[in-house]
Amino acid sequence: MAGSSSGFVTGLMAAALATVGVLTFQASASVPPDLGRRSGDSPGVSTSKAPRDREDPRALPAGSGSGERVVYSVDDDRVWLVEAGGKVRRTFRVAPGSVDPVPGPYVVGSRSSSVTGSDGLPVEHVVRFAEVEGVTVGFSAKVPGATPQPDPTARTGGIRESREDGEAMWEFATIGRSVVVIR
Repeated sequence: MAGSSSGFVTGLMAAALATVGVLTFQASASVPPDLGRRSGDSPGVSTSKAPRDREDPRALPAGSGSGERVVYSVDDDRVWLVEAGGKVRRTFRVAPGSVDPVPGPYVVGSRSSSVTGSDGLPVEHVVRFAEVEGVTVGFSAKVPGATPQPDPTARTGGIRESREDGEAMWEFATIGRSVVVIR
């Protein structure tokens, strides 16, 4: 009797391991191969500190690229959603994670309507565009009522925005949209 139950348990373990292997493969296959890769040279994108309008700090900085794009300043913790022709649709402040992407051009590689962020908080309207040393970087909004306290020592790439700004980002920054990171 003992021989048949151990064979049964061994069979269950083998099936479980095979299932985990298949799920792991499927998860890795669904990650865009270009997530975190810079989109190459983009005319007019400066990797040094972009000049600012001293009269209006919300004005789109020069040297932030051209065309429809998201511009993110790691120095000013500000985002601009830029339409064709350079018209700013919306600008807003953000709260960055502990990991910043290198200045330069990127593209939106993946999106999720709601997930648990790298800081353990439930977030929505997640727009990912970079990976830095294994940490995924993207924009997201904290779900109202989320109370867990994030670990202050954790390496996080979540760039938090208000719920309203997160919704505007979600509508604007679809897969393939340019994201320009500036100083």
